[in-house]
Amino acid sequence: MTQTQIFHDSPADRAHRVKWFSGRLAVYTLLILWAIICLFPIYWTLTTSFKMAPDVMKGNMVPWVDFTPKWLGWKSLGLSPDTWGAESTVRAEFLKRFANSAIIAVTSSVLAVALGSLAAYGLSRFSYKFAWMRNSDISFFFLSQLILPPVVLALPMLVLYKELALLDTRIGLILLYTLSVLPIVIWIMRDQFSSIPTELEEAALVDGLSIWGAFVTIILPIALPGMVAAFILSLVLTWNEYFFAALLTSTHSNTLPVMVASQTGSQGISWWSMAALAWAAIFPLIIIGVVLERYIIKGMAAGAVK
Repeated sequence: MTQTQIFHDSPADRAHRVKWFSGRLAVYTLLILWAIICLFPIYWTLTTSFKMAPDVMKGNMVPWVDFTPKWLGWKSLGLSPDTWGAESTVRAEFLKRFANSAIIAVTSSVLAVALGSLAAYGLSRFSYKFAWMRNSDISFFFLSQLILPPVVLALPMLVLYKELALLDTRIGLILLYTLSVLPIVIWIMRDQFSSIPTELEEAALVDGLSIWGAFVTIILPIALPGMVAAFILSLVLTWNEYFFAALLTSTHSNTLPVMVASQTGSQGISWWSMAALAWAAIFPLIIIGVVLERYIIKGMAAGAVK
């Protein structure tokens, strides 16, 4: 665009630019506002872990303006700079719960993605008939398991786990968490596999590959973003699960959500300790989300164009 063209823009062009700029400004304003709303609980949790009791009760929000940050919450966990070098039973208990949560959540998520991907591939590529049920009915049956309230399963699972000697064990929670997130993984991966053209597998079969060979070498690499997205969703759900962790464990296999809830007592709620624990619990998920962001976006976009 030349200088002459710049000074001789028509009113319609100027109105179009103003409309375009106003639209972009409105969109970015809404996005920034939504980001603030979504990030505020994380900010509140982090700042609360550095507050004294009066600051918590007064609702002071801005560090070094409304209150002076202290290490009270982190000191109660043995994670402050002045306590890190000393022995701490609370810190040891925290690290134990953290390890339990990590092992249980990661293992159950990996198992759910592996089993769910196989089931979803079958539902997307083959036709099944079980009584009156077809593929769509079977898929909905899996998803309908999420409708059942967890409290309904409390007594049966407690009795079953007692008979199988799975109470207060990691393997018990891993099996239960795998089953609980499996329907979500199947539903996500079924749509992911359905978006992949069958011609790719047919070409692989013509080249001499078996069904399993085509699935492993052709389909899985394409479906990897969806699998990562399903894994992250499963990890978040299992990492934050509280009900069954509190019901089926007592001392050896307790997870972080149970430890966070234990900060309430007869003397009141230790908000600073609870906030420090909560922040320590969600921080690994934040790191995983940032590192695997591109896979999450690809997984969300999967199936939009076939």
